[in-house]
Amino acid sequence: MTPSDSDLCEIRRREGRLDEAAAHGRRAVALDPGDAAGWYNLGVALYDRLEIAASIACERRAIRLAPDAPGPHFELAEGLLLSGQWEEGWREYEWRWRLPGVPPLIPPAVLKRHGHTAARSWDGRPLPRGTLLLVADQGFGDTIQFARYLPMAAALCPNLVVACSPDMRPVIRSLPGGYRTVTDWEEAPPFAAHAALSGLPGLFGTRPDTIPAPLPGLRAEPERVERWRERLDGLLPRRYRRVGLVWAGRPAHGNDRNRSLPLARLAPFFTLEKTALVSLQKGPAQAEAARYYGAAPLVDLGPELESFADTMAVLAQLDHVVCVDTAVAHLAGAMGRPTAVLLPYAPDWRWLLGSGGTPWYPTVTLHRQPAPGRWAPGQWDEAIHGAVAAVTGNNITASGRPSRR
Repeated sequence: MTPSDSDLCEIRRREGRLDEAAAHGRRAVALDPGDAAGWYNLGVALYDRLEIAASIACERRAIRLAPDAPGPHFELAEGLLLSGQWEEGWREYEWRWRLPGVPPLIPPAVLKRHGHTAARSWDGRPLPRGTLLLVADQGFGDTIQFARYLPMAAALCPNLVVACSPDMRPVIRSLPGGYRTVTDWEEAPPFAAHAALSGLPGLFGTRPDTIPAPLPGLRAEPERVERWRERLDGLLPRRYRRVGLVWAGRPAHGNDRNRSLPLARLAPFFTLEKTALVSLQKGPAQAEAARYYGAAPLVDLGPELESFADTMAVLAQLDHVVCVDTAVAHLAGAMGRPTAVLLPYAPDWRWLLGSGGTPWYPTVTLHRQPAPGRWAPGQWDEAIHGAVAAVTGNNITASGRPSRR
């Protein structure tokens, strides 16, 4: 069976052939302007082309045709949030819970065990007596980014419990406030209301100019810091600039094909004088460190980092961090480390459009891929050299891509 233009729009988008994707999408809606799926697929393709106003218009058209379909609502949220239209964006973002394959925030068995027929969503009003269960519902980076709202929630709900993954427990526990954490639903106490950690920005009406400070007081364990200091001092030349590197995220991530790059793409860092490189890379891409060929010394710590507590202790020793859009970007930014984040052409909504900085993390600079493509030669030079300039203080190139709007 021959794929329809609407299907080909999505197929070509996934292949990174965005011009063809947009052409198929436009043909699809011209042939059948009443097809909500056609408008939705075209909107997704236009988002990847950073034609955000057009993408938003397509998703609004899809919603008019199919008001209860969650996909167009969620894609609309992405476009609104990326373009700074956060009031409406947060409302549309709640449609993520209706997307296919997204599990409920609280498993039904847990609700039943605590006598709930349905969990009561917290509405942001004070809860002086009952327990509020805050669920870290997204990835590691999202948890670190949104944990800044814990003090605001705790001020309204003193009996606050954070349900998070075991990996995130050291980060949450290192914060001032003594937040109680549970890492297994069997540990969850009786609760009066619940909320998703990722829903707190919308619940508190966050705008780009009202973002709370990132995790005040986040510090690595002193004993662990000292242990890693001794380790690095024994491995690296003294008085060398120490630069941490992370060049790839989890392969299972939906946008990993665009956000991750080979270590070899960071070659401009390999020849920096009086610079020592520290690999913080985990996962399959960590093996690339064994093939490193540069003049600057590189120490591969990936296999030794057993937890985020170790990563935090190592970050405390570094002068700069250079990374793609992974949890390390959020952790380094939350700790106030100077960090250069390499972003794909169409970034995640949280990084907004155009700017070389981010209101989420004052010490982070953003270095944007100037054209779409999977970090092929010639399509990453501007971003990489911008990151080099951020590390060396030699502003040889612009680090940010001007907004197209």
